[in-house]
Amino acid sequence: MSQSNSNIPVISVQDLAVSYTVRGGQVDAIHHVSFDIRRGESLGLVGESGCGKSTVAWSIVNFLGVNGHIRQGSIRFLGQDLVGRTDDELRTLRGNQIAMVYQDPMQALNPSMRIGDQLEEALTFHQAMSVQEARAVCSKMLDRVHMPDPGRILRCYPHQISGGQQQRVVIAMALLNNPSLLILDEPTTALDVTVEAAVLDLLAELRESLDTAILFISHNLGVIARVCDRVGVMYVGEMVEQATTQDIFAKPMHPYTKGLMNCIPRLEDRKSSHSIQPIPGQVPPPNARPSGCRFTPRCKYAQDVCSQESPATIAFGDHTVRCHLADQIAMPDEQAPINHARVDRKGESSIQIEVSGLKTFYTHQTGSLGDLLGFGEKRHIRALNGVSFGLVKGKTLGVVGESGCGKSTLVKTLIGLESSSGGRAKFLGFDLTQDLSKRSMELMRGLQMVFQNPDATLNPAYTVGHQIARVMRRFNLNPGNGIHTEVLRLLGAVRLDESYYHRYPRQLSGGERQRVGIARAFATHPDLVLCDEPVSALDVSVQAAILNLLLDIQKEYGTTMIFIAHDLSVVRYFSDYVAVMYLGEIVEFGPAEAIYAPPYHPYTEALLSAAPIPDPTVERKQIRLEGTVPSALDPPDGCPFHTRCPRKALLPDDGWICKTEKPPWRTIDADHSIYCHLPEQALAQLDPVIHHSSSSLSNE
Repeated sequence: MSQSNSNIPVISVQDLAVSYTVRGGQVDAIHHVSFDIRRGESLGLVGESGCGKSTVAWSIVNFLGVNGHIRQGSIRFLGQDLVGRTDDELRTLRGNQIAMVYQDPMQALNPSMRIGDQLEEALTFHQAMSVQEARAVCSKMLDRVHMPDPGRILRCYPHQISGGQQQRVVIAMALLNNPSLLILDEPTTALDVTVEAAVLDLLAELRESLDTAILFISHNLGVIARVCDRVGVMYVGEMVEQATTQDIFAKPMHPYTKGLMNCIPRLEDRKSSHSIQPIPGQVPPPNARPSGCRFTPRCKYAQDVCSQESPATIAFGDHTVRCHLADQIAMPDEQAPINHARVDRKGESSIQIEVSGLKTFYTHQTGSLGDLLGFGEKRHIRALNGVSFGLVKGKTLGVVGESGCGKSTLVKTLIGLESSSGGRAKFLGFDLTQDLSKRSMELMRGLQMVFQNPDATLNPAYTVGHQIARVMRRFNLNPGNGIHTEVLRLLGAVRLDESYYHRYPRQLSGGERQRVGIARAFATHPDLVLCDEPVSALDVSVQAAILNLLLDIQKEYGTTMIFIAHDLSVVRYFSDYVAVMYLGEIVEFGPAEAIYAPPYHPYTEALLSAAPIPDPTVERKQIRLEGTVPSALDPPDGCPFHTRCPRKALLPDDGWICKTEKPPWRTIDADHSIYCHLPEQALAQLDPVIHHSSSSLSNE
C-alpha cells in the first residue's frame, strides 16, 4: 500500500457498524463509529466495559470471530479499504504494518516457545531475513524497550519472566516491523505504576521516533490524559464524544463523559472535601438497548426527546458530541454534598490494631538432594521483614508499593492465611501471630477481608443470599429482624435489590460480585476489614460506587480498614494514613496529606512521579527507577532501596552508607516518619513531584 501521501490518515474509520449472529438473530455491537488517526498521533478510546472499545480494535484487524461481521461503514488503512479483504491479504498486514498489543501478554506469547524464537518469527514471516539477522534485530528491540539483559531474555520461556517484562516483549514484538498503526488494548492494566510509567514513556518515545499512529484503549483516564492527543468516548457501541484530550478533560459536553470524570478522584481530592459520584445504573446488554439516546435511563439531564429520537452527531469546531442537549449542559456540575464524614464514636481515639516487628518468611525450596533429605543450609524468602504500625479505631490505612513489596502478605498474615515468622500483631487484645486454630469465634467475627477477585471467594453452587446468610449462621448471629431480612438489608446497603438474593454468582457482573463480597464481609459487623485491591479491576463508575459504599459503611459502623491499592489517587482519597512498602518493609508512614508532599522518601517520590493523573494540565518531575524490586530471597545489605535509589548521590561517597548500614527512622512530625539516611532538611528541600497548573479545571 502506498504511503506517499502524508495527508492521508493512517487509519480512517467511517460510520462503522458491527453485528454478531446469535441464536435469536443479529445483535448490533457497535454502530455510528467514526474517527481518523494520522501519523504520530494517538487516539484514546474510553468507556465502561461492554461499550464496544475492543470490538472497534478487533474490527480493524478482522478478529471478530465466525459469528461477527462488519454490517456497514468503511475502514481505510493508508487510503485503501480493509473491509472485504481476503484473509491472506489481511495476514500480510497484521504484525507487519498493523500491530496489536493485548491486555494479557500471554494471549500473544506461546508458552511452549522461547521468546527469541517467537520474536524472530515475526521478522522472518514478514521480511526476507535470515534467523541470525532476525536475532540481532530482536536483541536491539528488547534493548530499546529497556529490557535488562536481552540475550538472557531471548533464551527464556514466557513463564520465566515477570508480567511487566512479558508486556515489554509483546510491545517489542509489535514494533519489530515498524508498523504504521499500533493498537493497544488495555496494555498497562496489570502493571505496577513504575513499570506502567516506563511502558508509557517507551510508547511516547517510539511514537515520536517511528511516527507511528496509535489507537490506545483504556479505562484508566489518568493513562489516557498522559499519552493521547485526542479522546473518543464510547457508550453502548456508539462514539458519543470526541475531542482533544485537553477539551475532553476541561469541558466535557456529553453527560456520559461528565459522569466518567465525576467518578475519578484527583490526586488532590480528599473524602472530607470532595465526593466522587458514580453513574447510576449500568451498561445495558446488546439485546436490551433503549430506544432514542441510549444513555437516557442513566442521564440526569434526560428529556422526552431523548427517549424518542436518536441524537445526531453535532460538531463544535473539532469537538463532536452525540447528544440532544449538548449546548445546554456544557457547564460544570455543582459539587455534590459531602456525606462521608466519619461519625465521632466513643473510644475511637484508641489503637485498635498494633503491629510490631511482624515477619513472614517462606522456606526456599531448590529441589536439590539436600532439600529432599532435609539437610543443607535453609534459605528464606523475607516477604515481610519487620513491619510495625498502629491504627486508630475508625480510621483507614492505605498500603502502597510495587508488586513483591509485601502488601498482600501483610493482610494475609493478619487474617491468618499466612503464618507469621516473628513479631507481634495485637487486635482487640488478641495475638494474631498465634496459630490459626487458637483464634476464637469472636476474633474471627471481628476480622474480615475483601479480596481483589470475588470469584475466588464466592461458591458458584450457592445463591448470593445463601452465602451471606451462612456467614451469619456460622457466627451464631441472630438479628432481631431475622436472618433473611438482614441479608436483604445488607444487599440494599451495597445497592443490590432483593432479586439478587436468589441469583448465582455467574449471573452477576464483576462489580456486582464485588458488592456481594463486601456485603458478606460486613455481615458480622466486623471491627477491622482488610481490603486487598478491591477496586483495581473495575470500571471507574463501579469503582466509585464501591468506594462510596465502603465509606458509607465505615461511617455507619466506625469500622477500621486496611486498604491496598496501586492507584495513588484512590489511596489518597480513601485513606487517613498511608504506609509505603518496599521489599517487605515500611519505608514511610504518615497521614495521607503528608505522604503526597515533601519531605517524602525517595521511593515515595518515584511512585508519585510514575502515577497516572487524570488531568492533562498537571506538570510533574520525571523520576524513573532503574531495574526491578530485588529478590526477597537475597535482599540488599544496608537500605533495601539503595540499589535503585536516585537520591543516594546526595550523600557523601555516592551514598556508601546506604549500601552498608540500615537507615534510621526520621520523625518528621508526631505521625509522619521516613526510613532513610538522608537528613530531614535534605528531604524537605526536594521539589514537589506534582505541580498543578493555575488553569487546571475540575469537572466536579
